[in-house]
Amino acid sequence: MRRRLINSTLAVVLVVIAVFGVSLVIVETRTISSSAQESVDSEALRLVSIVDSRLIGGEPVNPDILAEQGGAKRYAQIRIPGREPIEIGVRPEGEVIRGLADGERGETVIVEEPRSAVTAEVGRTLLIIGAVALLAVVAAVLLAVRQANKLASPLTDLAETAERLGSGDPRPRHKRYGVPELDRVADVLDASAERIARMLTAERRLAADASHQLRTPLTALSMRLEEVALADDLETVKEEATIALTQVERLTDVVERLLTNARDPRTGSAVAFDLDEVVKQQIEEWRPAYRSAGRAIVHSGKQGMRAVGTPGAVAQVLAALIENSLMHGGGTVALRTRVTGNQSVIEVTDEGPGVPADLGARIFERAVSGRSSTGIGLAVARDLAEADGGRLELLQQQPPVFALFLSREVRSVAEAPQERPVR
Repeated sequence: MRRRLINSTLAVVLVVIAVFGVSLVIVETRTISSSAQESVDSEALRLVSIVDSRLIGGEPVNPDILAEQGGAKRYAQIRIPGREPIEIGVRPEGEVIRGLADGERGETVIVEEPRSAVTAEVGRTLLIIGAVALLAVVAAVLLAVRQANKLASPLTDLAETAERLGSGDPRPRHKRYGVPELDRVADVLDASAERIARMLTAERRLAADASHQLRTPLTALSMRLEEVALADDLETVKEEATIALTQVERLTDVVERLLTNARDPRTGSAVAFDLDEVVKQQIEEWRPAYRSAGRAIVHSGKQGMRAVGTPGAVAQVLAALIENSLMHGGGTVALRTRVTGNQSVIEVTDEGPGVPADLGARIFERAVSGRSSTGIGLAVARDLAEADGGRLELLQQQPPVFALFLSREVRSVAEAPQERPVR
């Protein structure tokens, strides 16, 4: 590209020089020739006037007097009738420019100048024009090189940016070049880089969320299938198979929820549902894991509550909280349901050491964990809660109390709060 720009600029300059330079040479040559002829004619007229005045006054006419009075610089010949021709200066050789003038007494004055003087003047003029043309060419080349670098360097940068995007490096450069067209291309590439970065982030986030959210349902399903394989009683097999099918449905719901949340985290499918059923299902699913760890999981609080949300999403949030207590907490894990204003609240607490003070405000951020875990579970749980208009909060750090707030379905018949004992 640099070569093309330089060649095109140089070609334009050469064409301009050829058109205007040749015209200028022709005009200057003719001007110099005309000026030389006019100068010779003028000198001949001046000499003939001097000769006329001296002849009329009866004064002598000789070469010295004419040279002195006429200031002759060229060769001149004066022919006076009845006298020998008078010559001033040295007669030039070769081609000459001749000026001729006649006087009132019949005298004739001839002035000659060598044409080589005119040729030398034309040569000097051509040399000046050539020097100016060469200077113009050099300036044009320098300007073309500068302009080519100004245009080619940004294009090289943009090509490198596009190559980086193609190689999987979506970092925008935010570099501009002062050329509107190139800046527009840079804007488009930076916007594409940001979109690619968001897409890659979303893909990585989906992979991490899927790995984290599917781990527990798959583990539970595997345990159920092992119990089916070991059971001899047909009724037990049917019961475990039914539970396994329920868990498969939950697993399908988890996958669909993850895909929906990946497309648009704000998309929800909130409906009115029985909160007790979701809590009961989670307790039954996690009780074997807690029993294996020598711990208990219980439920207390208000019964018969109906909330507005996505049952699958609420189940995933509770599963994340229960799993978090299993991994990082201690003692008995308690799920307590209550009502506050127009919201249904599910609190999950345990008897463990709680959340460190330095992590309290950042516990729901991704990759933030007090121990060697992924730090994804609580972040995903918060996103799921907010997708249906709810919220997930850490009410107390020691002992830890997590609370899931959901919109409450208001029914026409008031129901008295019923507390059930911890079991």
